[in-house]
Amino acid sequence: MHIISRKPLREFSEKHGQAKTPLDAWFAETSRAEWGSFADVKASYGSADVVAGNRVIFNIGGNKYRLVVKIAYKSRTVFVRFVGTHAEYDDIDAKTI
Repeated sequence: MHIISRKPLREFSEKHGQAKTPLDAWFAETSRAEWGSFADVKASYGSADVVAGNRVIFNIGGNKYRLVVKIAYKSRTVFVRFVGTHAEYDDIDAKTI
């Protein structure tokens, strides 16, 4: 999968040092993945949830952080839409971000 972009992951990791290792692991695993549908994502990440607009929510770092991405399965592209703490996640609408 092609991930657009890594910059928000790096910026978040700079503010939240404990997120760096799990976000780097997610990035590496997702870069190697070949997801054709949400079922493929779910097979890799059992705790992942899907919401409207092909947005997928990942629990990161033992569920300390949340990552919301939009996936274009045909083009094998993952768009990072949000990365934050649980408190920050509670203030967004994952369906529209």
